[in-house]
This record gives sequence, C-alpha cells and structure tokens, in this order.
Amino acid sequence: MNVDSSTWDFTTIPALCAQAAQVYGDQTAIEDGGVTLSFLELDTIRRKVAKAFIAAGIKKGDRVMIWSPNTWKWFSAALGLVSVGAILIPTSTRFKGAEVGELIKRSGASMMLSVGDFLGQYYPDQLNGSSRTSLRALIVFDGARGEDMSWDAFLAAGEDIDDVQLDAITSNVLPDDLCDMLFTSGTTGHPKGVMYAHRQCLRAVDAWATRVGIRHRDRILVIPPFFHAFGYRSGAIVSLMRGAVLLPHLTYDPDEILHRVWREQISVIPGPPTIFHGMLQHPQLAKFDTSSLRLGITGGSVVPATLIRRMRSELGFTGVVNGYGLTECGGYGTMCRADDDAEVIANTCGKPFPDTEVCIMGEHGKLLPDGEPGEVVVRGYITMRGYFNDMEATAKTIDQDGWLHTGDIGYFDTDGNLRIEDRVKDMYITGGFNCYPAEIERFMSAHPAVGQIAVIGVPDDRMGEIGKAFVVLRPGTSATERELIDWTRANIANYKVPRIIEFRTSLPTSPQGKVVKDRLRDPLPQTT
Repeated sequence: MNVDSSTWDFTTIPALCAQAAQVYGDQTAIEDGGVTLSFLELDTIRRKVAKAFIAAGIKKGDRVMIWSPNTWKWFSAALGLVSVGAILIPTSTRFKGAEVGELIKRSGASMMLSVGDFLGQYYPDQLNGSSRTSLRALIVFDGARGEDMSWDAFLAAGEDIDDVQLDAITSNVLPDDLCDMLFTSGTTGHPKGVMYAHRQCLRAVDAWATRVGIRHRDRILVIPPFFHAFGYRSGAIVSLMRGAVLLPHLTYDPDEILHRVWREQISVIPGPPTIFHGMLQHPQLAKFDTSSLRLGITGGSVVPATLIRRMRSELGFTGVVNGYGLTECGGYGTMCRADDDAEVIANTCGKPFPDTEVCIMGEHGKLLPDGEPGEVVVRGYITMRGYFNDMEATAKTIDQDGWLHTGDIGYFDTDGNLRIEDRVKDMYITGGFNCYPAEIERFMSAHPAVGQIAVIGVPDDRMGEIGKAFVVLRPGTSATERELIDWTRANIANYKVPRIIEFRTSLPTSPQGKVVKDRLRDPLPQTT
C-alpha cells in the first residue's frame, strides 16, 4: 500500500485524525506496552475523549493541561481536547507542584489530566489547594485517588453526547484557531506560552516529514517528551500524518532504549544528540542488534561530525539528519535532507523550509550576506502567533517587519546551508576575544577519548573569563586534563582552548535531552 499523504490538504488536527483513520484503517497506529491501537481505533478513542470534554463543559478556547510522561492516553487526550476547540498546554513532568500551580494561574487552565504514580510519587499530591480549586476537574490516567476522577469515569461521563453534537462542535474548529500553547523560556527570560494554530502546525510537520524522509509504516520510538515540540510534533503528530507506528517512551535510559530497538524493531529515532551519545556510551553496545535502525534525526544543540559518523558506523543508521529550530517556530526552522551528503549533515543545519525565510541580521536590523555571522532571524508561516497574554515579550521577540529574533548566532555557507555558531547568551569573552562554546565543543569532540562535552565560560581575574570543559570519556578510553588541553591547543586558536577540564560520568540534561549548562555553572560539586 503506497500512500502519498504529502498531497493531503491539512486544515485541523481532528480532520487529520479522521483522514488517517479512513486511509490507514486497521494498520497499527500506536504500540505502548500491552496496548496496540489501529488508526481506526485511535480515531474512535479520540471521539470518545472529545465527548468527555464536552460533557465536562470544555468549550472552544478553553485551556487544558496534560501533566504526564509519554503514553497513548496522553496523545489520545490531546487529540480529543483539540477536537472540541480547546487549547492544549503540555506540562513538564520535571516541574514541581509550585511551578505547575504558577503555570495554571498564568495560563488560565480550567482542567488538568495528570499521571498518577510516577517516579515514586502521586503527582496530583504536589498541587496545593488553590491550584486544585482553580481547576474544573483533575483527571488521573491511572490509579486515581480520593476525589480525583479516573480516566474511565471521565470517558463514561461523555457517553450521553451523541455524534451529531460532537460533529457540530468539531466543525467549528477552524484552521487558524489555536491548537496548543507550549511554555518555553523563549528568547526573553521566564517561561511564556507560545501560541500555535492548527494549520501552521500541520503544515510545518508535513514540510519537516518530507524533508527528513519519514515513511509509511516506519516504527518511530519517541523518547523526547510529548510536552516538548520535538516529541509531540516530530514524533506523535508526524506518525499520524505519515501512517507510521508511534512507540512512546517513558524515561530516558540508554540500556532500555537499546533493548527496545532490538526487541521492537525500531526504524526511526528523533531526539537531541544526548540520546545518541548515551546509546554509543553503553559499555555493551556490541551485544545489541540495531540493524532495524534506518533514520536518526537530531538537532537542538551541538552535533559534532564525530557523532554523525558513529551513529552510522556503530549504531547502524543508514540515514542521519540534522536540523535547527525553536519552540517559537513550532520546533522548526531549517533541516537537512535525508539524501544530503555526510559533510552537509555533520556540519550544517540544512536549508529553510519552503515558504519561510531564515536570514542573518547584524546591527541596526541590517540583513547580512552569506558567510557573515550574526543573529538568526525567521519569518513566515512557522512563526508563533505570539506569547500568551504578553504583548511586551512578543514585541521584543518579533520586530515590526515580522522577523522573529532567535538569540542564536549563525551564518549561511556558500551552498545556502545554515551553520549555527552558538547562543548569544552562551558566548563568553576571554582576553577580548569572543568564544563560542559550540565551536569549541565541535572541535574537541573529534578527540578519540571524548564521548560527550560541554563548555562554559567561568570568571577569571586576568582574562575576564576562561573556558571550562566538562568531559565524559568514551568507554574503554582514558585521558588527562593536560593531554586534552595540549591536543586542543594543537588544533584551534589558543584563546579558544579551555583552561580547565573536569571529567564526569555524565552531564546534567533537561527533559528534552539537552545539556543544562546552568547546572554546570553551579559551584557545588555534582556527579551527574
């Protein structure tokens, strides 16, 4: 069965669900532990969930939070709530009760769906009384306690809503209506709600899927959390769109990931470089059968050429692609093609999506020619509708000409591929010279003993700032601080060479798998 879903007219997420059910039918849509759902079954559940939201009084424009790790219930809940015109607010499972409470207040969320027992605690117990009373209802997917409503009871409450009523409400969901708000630290400080609409979401996912080469019946292991654009859009939504099998993954564990690849014949893994570093660092990697792997999709931070080569040679990926994006652009921006040569994939973030503009801006709003570094700016359908209830922050991020300022430094090479130098905020100045950690990390990653690396600037009385590198060695290798410093000095300019190297067994990461450099700046010793 050959399906060219790239020719579909993408309008809204509920319309996509209905079309996927019609076209893909009884083919498998989701495998999650002991649960297997076809596209028809997933659409049936979506409609049941939508009816339950109607019964709960949720209306178009209401905000609904999901606070849970990746599961089939998470995805079906999201599909159901956007089907009645509500706005999805995915919420990090790393957040504590006070943080979630603040998010409830700032977003005006009227309802929450939460995990029950997870990571040794009952999640709803973290919420204080005022947070709970501001919610119309709190639904717990599994193991509800006390007055919290169970998932089954929630669905049962919607059984009196008939199909005619549901279809009338769903038909009122329009392509330019908001579908979600993903909260991000953004480019201006504290977390803000990035507003995104149905059509722009689907159009961006479609362009991305075409660029990287997602195929019908791919088996996609989604390790990035659904509360992040990479996991939700480039994992869950794209599977629905292309007729691939979605396999949600709960928590990042390289050993479990390698076992799942072998056991469940995974063909595609999207995720930040940390995921692939972890797999490569596994001391028994050679015992795992990874021959099913076809496509590795990465980006979001430094992607050294060494990692690309090792993903191909040691993990067996026949295709590896790299890209660049940010939440304010739906998680997208530029992307390599699956058939780009290895040099392009290893050293660039590819070209902009069709019908979008990505340029380099210098001082006073001047657009710079290829080859000159400056701030990366984006304009086009992928840019957000703005930050929720924050016109000031929106105006600071999107200028009067419609350019979204990313805060990233980069340039375009002679072939039109974007090369990211670093975040503006990560740059440090040593002895009057600008140092970009991403560049230094790329060079040092080529050392045969370096498995993973992160570089930051630290204060220095004489130089102002100097570089400090945190290094995780590859299994079976060794190196001293002096050896790495001498090797680096022989390969890059002296002022770029880190003066301090600290060896660690692992680096601290965010739920999205990115290295959290703020934790590396913590003066207290850390072992992770």
